[in-house]
Amino acid sequence: RVVQGFGSRADGTHNDGVDIAVPAGADVHAAEGGVVAYAGSEVKTYGNLVLVRHDSGLVTAYAYNDKLLVQRGDRVKRGQAIAKAGRSGGAEQPQLHFEVRVGSKPVDPIAYLEKM
Repeated sequence: RVVQGFGSRADGTHNDGVDIAVPAGADVHAAEGGVVAYAGSEVKTYGNLVLVRHDSGLVTAYAYNDKLLVQRGDRVKRGQAIAKAGRSGGAEQPQLHFEVRVGSKPVDPIAYLEKM
């Protein structure tokens, strides 16, 4: 269930991805194969975050995780579990924050989900 879509929020901020309600501890899967560009918790609002750079040039982001299963430099396959869902960072409930970026520009990930 999408709890927050891409774009403007009522409070005037912008959501660069989609927030999807998931059970705590559920596997978070890579949307497509690629190389882990970042895996850590230094971006406080995103909590435990994984960034995957794909051969197509896209970057996908997976945030609010409880536990990371990959580290920087790992090659991952489409569908591989890369994290365990949680509510780290700014999440108020267990959820996955998912982003797709073209270069540094966030785009609506819903349009890409069917293609990936």
